[in-house]
Amino acid sequence: MRNTHPVRKVLIASANPLFGKGLQQIYRQRFEAVEFLLTSSMEETLTELERWQPDLVIVDYDDKTIHREEFLSHFITGQRPMQVMLVSLRESGAVVVYDRKTLTPAQADEWLSDFQTYPPSKRSHTMKGNARHLFIAGGLVIVATALVYLALLGVNLLPAQASTQAQAIDRLFNAHFFMIALLFSLITVFIGYSLFAFRSKPGTEDQPGANIKGNNTLEILWTLIPLATVLVFSFFGARNLAETRLADPQAMEVKVVARQWDWVFEYPSYGIKSNELYLPVNRQVLLKLTSLDVIHSFWVPEFRVKQDALPGENLVKELRITPIKEGRYTVMCAELCGGAHANMNRPVVVVSKQEFDAWVSSKVNAATADPVERGKRWAELSGCLSCHSVDGSKLVGPTWKGAYGHEVELADGSKVLADEAYLYASIVDPASQMVKGYPNSMPANYADQLSDEQIRDIIEYIKSLK
Repeated sequence: MRNTHPVRKVLIASANPLFGKGLQQIYRQRFEAVEFLLTSSMEETLTELERWQPDLVIVDYDDKTIHREEFLSHFITGQRPMQVMLVSLRESGAVVVYDRKTLTPAQADEWLSDFQTYPPSKRSHTMKGNARHLFIAGGLVIVATALVYLALLGVNLLPAQASTQAQAIDRLFNAHFFMIALLFSLITVFIGYSLFAFRSKPGTEDQPGANIKGNNTLEILWTLIPLATVLVFSFFGARNLAETRLADPQAMEVKVVARQWDWVFEYPSYGIKSNELYLPVNRQVLLKLTSLDVIHSFWVPEFRVKQDALPGENLVKELRITPIKEGRYTVMCAELCGGAHANMNRPVVVVSKQEFDAWVSSKVNAATADPVERGKRWAELSGCLSCHSVDGSKLVGPTWKGAYGHEVELADGSKVLADEAYLYASIVDPASQMVKGYPNSMPANYADQLSDEQIRDIIEYIKSLK
């Protein structure tokens, strides 16, 4: 059967040949009687528009060589019925359609009637009524922020506050908790309120929503407000850092020596050492920290502040603490320092001035003529008992219980009697006679840290552990 449909003329204006060929292929799949003409410049398009008189003109919206304003001016002044499509591939195939047709009065009246009977969109195309929405959402944000902030404070995220430095740091923590609550509330409340207040009403699901392209005021605000917030917190952080480092000229000095895996505390003013950190309440303490091997980090959670202990005589670090609450706490290493890192804990005891003075007196008067007692004390202060047990349990190094007077199998398979000479050599040169089954992790500088008399006292202590 012969096709009686008139041939439809389609003019495609684009300098991109792929644009025209693609449209031709799509159009031919849908329509049979179609004749195409491709133009690649503005001048050629206007010429063919007058000469060929197409029924449909498809213009490449993204082609800068096609001046759309000039082209549309020719379209408006023309009399012949014609349709124009502006197609943009960059904007996901967005299409703008112009239809030039002449209507009789009756047709125009019918067209207007159709327009009037079309149900107007119930969705707001303006920003009217936003003051009410902002007022309601703002009130909900305030309530939600208060509830979340109180919840964060109520779950005790921070340990006990036991130093003056902790008070300053906790103020900054509380400010961060408030900002967390505020940001959480802003996001969740506005999303939830929008889902409720601006949801589609029944019968309006297919109608377009408001076309809001941007809001310069809002964009400026959400740039300036976060910037101001960061600057304010930077100021608070710098001020609190200065407050935590405020020096008291009457501070008591304590030297802190870290080693794998132990802490030793020396009080130069009293000439004593201890493996427990005793501190008087309400008096600032100046800690001078160093390490004998690797990097360690002094940290008591209740004091909040923390400081690394570095190896090297010229790398002594300082940390100031003012205890304000009596009690027992724990100093731990906050830097991964080796196999027994998790066990590198020592007691921190904060007592009254009278109790501290009594403790100092007991330490000063602790000197004894018994070499076994002296050896036990040197072993504790030198960190020996962090690797060697005295009850037979296995630690990093061999146990001292029952070691003296027994044969010891070495790493090379030989055996040796654990007498005084063997014990002395194992302390001053531990790599010379390694016990089978144990790593070479003992520091080789004990000959520099301990006097010959102190080493002999430690041997006497080992001999007493039957």
